[in-house]
Amino acid sequence: MNEVFTAPRTFHRALLIPCLMASGLQCTSSTAHDLRIDHVTIVSPERSRPMPESTVYIQGDRIVSISRRPPSGSARGPGTAVEVVDGKGLYLAPGLIDSHVHTSGAPGMGPSQEQAHPDLARAAREQVPRSFLYFGFTTLVDLNSEPQQLRAWNAHELHPDLYFCGGAAVVDGYPMNWTPKPERYQQFPYLVVQRGEESTAPEGIDPAAHTPEAVVSRMKADGAICVKSYFDRGLGGALNLPVPRLDTMRELVRAAHAAQIPVLLHATGSEAQTFALEAGVDVIAHGLWYWDGEPQTTSDLTPTIKNILDRVVEGKVGWQPTMQVLYGFVDLFNPEYLSDPRLERVLPTPMIAWYRSPEGQSFHDVLARGVLPKPLLESRDAAAQWDAARNNYNFAVVRNRNATGYLATRNAHLLFGTDTPATPTYANPPGLNGWLEMHRLVEAGVTPVQVFRAATLSNAQALGLSREIGTVQIGKRANLLLLRENPAQTIQAYDEIVKILLHGRVVGRSELAANRTMKP
Repeated sequence: MNEVFTAPRTFHRALLIPCLMASGLQCTSSTAHDLRIDHVTIVSPERSRPMPESTVYIQGDRIVSISRRPPSGSARGPGTAVEVVDGKGLYLAPGLIDSHVHTSGAPGMGPSQEQAHPDLARAAREQVPRSFLYFGFTTLVDLNSEPQQLRAWNAHELHPDLYFCGGAAVVDGYPMNWTPKPERYQQFPYLVVQRGEESTAPEGIDPAAHTPEAVVSRMKADGAICVKSYFDRGLGGALNLPVPRLDTMRELVRAAHAAQIPVLLHATGSEAQTFALEAGVDVIAHGLWYWDGEPQTTSDLTPTIKNILDRVVEGKVGWQPTMQVLYGFVDLFNPEYLSDPRLERVLPTPMIAWYRSPEGQSFHDVLARGVLPKPLLESRDAAAQWDAARNNYNFAVVRNRNATGYLATRNAHLLFGTDTPATPTYANPPGLNGWLEMHRLVEAGVTPVQVFRAATLSNAQALGLSREIGTVQIGKRANLLLLRENPAQTIQAYDEIVKILLHGRVVGRSELAANRTMKP
């Protein structure tokens, strides 16, 4: 029996797509260009199995019909052109969602470097949206942004959909500490002044406008879909930075939930994740890198760490492992890293050349001073420095891997996020960083189907976007991927993308490469 799915009567009126069922589906629309994908196999996270030999009809930026019978006739209105894509042998899946990115700067550049090299910075910024699309990311969530950044992003001719969280840091806490005073107070418009600390508020900051309730209200009015806060004492506690109190975070959670938006907490250690669970946040942004109070040589899960992870599972708290961040720190010391041909797909060649310069190595040098012993730092022995960096980060890498694997076996609420870029580094390249994150997840024991769900429906549900994206269904936005392999079976599928559909527009993968003459 042929199976036909069409838009229900309650379908959103704003789409202006009245449909009639007779012999097949007939629709009228003001859209001048429709798209039909024939003979394709649909892979969508809400389905228990693929749906082969399907026909998907798209009007404007919406999916309006899905059928399991050969196409007959046309659904188009008078004078409407229909683009037909042969999906024989291909898989149609929802576009990927990276729920943890930062889009404010050019990769690997600080503000002063962008000012000194405006042409390089401009070329890199123009390529970044394409690089995310190249690896299938049609939706991004910036976890510390504001409306001005969205306007700059949306000015690009071709770009993934971008949403944002407001960054609710406490005064002078992480990550405000990295920005000099007084500029930091302008760069964090949603900073929180904790109750009882009003007398210490920075000059020009009205404490009444920076209560948890006030900053959530402002974020919501600005269009934020989530709140991001931070519990980080700095460099594993070495900086002793201010952190939010439990009453402050609970107020923030209550205000956010009243505004119907979730709260994410930057929490990389066991103290921070315990705090997150006590505060009732919705998503823990980062894996368990630091196990406070445990011997540094310990990497097997201890009863304390298992208890935290079990509470994450029981509470159905979203958890972003962000594993590739740690590997990216190590990659800054890899003498062969900038020769990786994959970088040419996602970064302009002149930018890669600049990274090799002394100026382009500035963040590497900053990190090296904190990671390497002085004799090794002065030796300039690149191979030895790389070994030392790997040893330095290995404990955090292994701990996070073990914690992630533990959660995966218990079907925890894993969410896909990369923290691209975590710092002003060139070693978290846009798009490619996400594909590498998938490899790290699989190495940790996360199955391909878990990765698929985490990067589609789970992310969409956690961030209130599931009515729009995350599945291949009637009425959903046509942000889709055509792939040669089934992404629920292998992550290799994400490097075998044939076409990207962005709001119903078909884009060939090769069109998105940083250096267009390269093969996809």
